[in-house]
Amino acid sequence: MDSGFPGDAKCEQKSIRTLRTGKVFPVEEKTQGVGTPEVTSAHFAGSVLLLVVNQKVYVYDYEANFWTASTGIQHPVSHVSGDNCCYSGNSFCMDISNSVFAYLRGDQVSQANIYFSNSRGYRFQKYTQERRAELVGTFGGIFSFHSLSQVGLLLVDEQMAMFSYSDHPLNRSFGLPFDYDRALDILIAPGQKGILIFWSEKNLLVSRNSGQLVESVQVREGQRILYNSIVKANITIHSVAANENELAVLTEGNNLYYGSLGIQSSSLIKFADQNIWSQEAVLMFTDVGMLEILTPLRDVLFPAFDFQKCRLNIQALLMDPQLQAGVCKVELLQGEFENKMYTIDMNSQLELTALMIPRPGTLPVPLVSVSNPHSLGLQAVICEDGYTYDGNTKHRLNISLKQQHHWGRADPNFTSSIKRPTISTITLDIANKEISCVDLKPLTALISVGCDLEKKIVIQNELSACYHGVLDPVALQDNYSYIIEREAYDPNFQGQQAKKDLEVHYPYEKLGCPLLAYYDIPWKPVVELWREGKFQEVVEAEYVLLEMNGLFTYTYSLTASTAGCSAQPQNWTTITKMAGDTAPFSWDREVRPALLNSPRARLGRRLPVLRSVCWEPARPVQAAANRTPETPGAFKSSMGFSRILEVEVQYQGASRFGVWFMGDASCVLIEQKGWGSSSRCVCAQVRVQSCPTLQPRGLWPRCRPPPAPPHPHPPPPGLLWAWDSPGKNTGVGCHFLLQAQVPL
Repeated sequence: MDSGFPGDAKCEQKSIRTLRTGKVFPVEEKTQGVGTPEVTSAHFAGSVLLLVVNQKVYVYDYEANFWTASTGIQHPVSHVSGDNCCYSGNSFCMDISNSVFAYLRGDQVSQANIYFSNSRGYRFQKYTQERRAELVGTFGGIFSFHSLSQVGLLLVDEQMAMFSYSDHPLNRSFGLPFDYDRALDILIAPGQKGILIFWSEKNLLVSRNSGQLVESVQVREGQRILYNSIVKANITIHSVAANENELAVLTEGNNLYYGSLGIQSSSLIKFADQNIWSQEAVLMFTDVGMLEILTPLRDVLFPAFDFQKCRLNIQALLMDPQLQAGVCKVELLQGEFENKMYTIDMNSQLELTALMIPRPGTLPVPLVSVSNPHSLGLQAVICEDGYTYDGNTKHRLNISLKQQHHWGRADPNFTSSIKRPTISTITLDIANKEISCVDLKPLTALISVGCDLEKKIVIQNELSACYHGVLDPVALQDNYSYIIEREAYDPNFQGQQAKKDLEVHYPYEKLGCPLLAYYDIPWKPVVELWREGKFQEVVEAEYVLLEMNGLFTYTYSLTASTAGCSAQPQNWTTITKMAGDTAPFSWDREVRPALLNSPRARLGRRLPVLRSVCWEPARPVQAAANRTPETPGAFKSSMGFSRILEVEVQYQGASRFGVWFMGDASCVLIEQKGWGSSSRCVCAQVRVQSCPTLQPRGLWPRCRPPPAPPHPHPPPPGLLWAWDSPGKNTGVGCHFLLQAQVPL
């Protein structure tokens, strides 16, 4: 059905048509005395529509045709805010779409009730922000600025407003203040570029850096500025629409304004009178340069609404010579990174390239920017790269990206914490680009500075329970579970007996076959790095072993005192109290004051820790393996009997343990390099050969201790002393203890 606006002389650039859309919802009963519901805010979060109706939040899943009320909100709210990410299938992108705030605008900021949801608005919980009680002013809203990895809180005080931010380094200051003479609606432009649009009936402001700097939008005629702000233009704004790079404004005076959200400044030009305004008309961009004006039409015979659509081609409108739009100086701007998402992990570097072909006789300047310079640093180089068939010069732009912390060009206090994952958007645009460059949109990509999701850590699993026939992989995949008796675990990690047995389901798809380790053998996992199914390297990194179910049946071989700790070691009780809601997943380098504050830790950081987080002082080795008369040829130690070879090395206030499996009890060859050095002794390489006689032979530690008298007595069987040369025993400096153990 064709239907037009009265006198629609300018809408012929594209068609006007009427669409039947919407859904009909049956009403089972009518409730008296309620009045007209008031909708004060709306937001699309992924596949759901959130509506604030009469100060309550409702969720409509338009794919499943399902309505429900949000849970968790205990106070009246007036607005919801959030953002959407279109990089489907990426977990970072999904987190952006799932994050929603709900709040009541107008309260004192220190007393405002703010709610947050990470479930697209289905469930909310109270949101707290550090130091919010110290802020002064009226609460104007709260927003997730994902492109800056910050939460921004709008403060309003005496017709001025500014943003307060949640995290380092922006939490130490505020954004620049801007005029706020009346309540402004805030629109987050799509694309995670940090573009915010503030508007009311009489004002229009734009920020390109998530509220740190807010500027007025100019009104132009050709290259001439008519008004420095919308306030001076004396127009009444009815509807505003924006996409990643464009802005459109419909006024009550039948005027349509259009502009680009440029990388440097923002301005609008006025199209010729369109005569398309109505009280219910709204604007919407459907594509680059394609604008639709939607007007709902009531049907007296059908309870749904029709929508009249007027589609405008902006590029066609800009060809009107009266607009003096000028000619775009760039013919081509393209890059393989456009609309893609990348991940940069610590100290990695990303290389991107782009191609620019200017119009002959022009010298446009490309500009590269990142939305979060505190986290992501860049370096760009442009060079000529040949010619086109018609003689135009091609320019190649090489862009290098890596974590700002590693560029070394900024003060450490300026950059954000290296331990906090962030995201940032990179944008390549042309400086002072003409408004006629509608189809020449900026090139953007989303950069995650954090964990590379294509990489994964794999624990070497050559000695598995499946390989040795202890467990069957087929049975493990069939919803395998086992029981932990209540006497052996505590769900609160306090070492106390539970009230009931625990059934644990084993996730074979995630863990594979369990590793096989003997209870009396210290175990150090071999951690491998894999990327896209290919082995990369063995990772020498710190790690924490977590007992997921609260088992407390294990024991320690040393006490804090006998291990020589300089301070009381941490335990699960103290760590869980510090961690709060994140326990028990918060035992890391930040909660190790007992080790890090120790003078011995400076030496110990270079050495792996197998039995204790404390370092023993240097002392002569006195322990020896004892021969048992019942079992000739077998030696007994406090560790019991097993097929292992244990070497203990002690030097200059540090101890290192190494444990290796023996293929049999007859002969083992071990080599360990780079064990460290001190002023008294250098232990660079140790080779130990153990044969059934267990004689002190084949030991060549490269140590250079000071001269000392020979040991008065020969060492007992199984105990080997440090030798600076074969046949000479000094008994000073480095000490090696060899214990061969076989089952009895």
